[in-house]
Amino acid sequence: MSSRLKLCSGSKAVKKFRRAGWKIARQRGSHVMMVKPNYLYTLSIPQHKELGIGLLKKLLKQGKLTIDEFNRL
Repeated sequence: MSSRLKLCSGSKAVKKFRRAGWKIARQRGSHVMMVKPNYLYTLSIPQHKELGIGLLKKLLKQGKLTIDEFNRL
């Protein structure tokens, strides 16, 4: 049985991805761009009060994190 993805704000998502080894490359407007060595994607995380479930799932897929890993961070 898969865990439920806990919704969070953009700033909280940035903190979680930083704990997973991602670094803030730059910020343009309300979007924080995060990079990690040897990864294909640059994550673009909007700084909204709550990120949508679809966007969070896309970020997790690109960042190669499971729902459980993300919830624990």
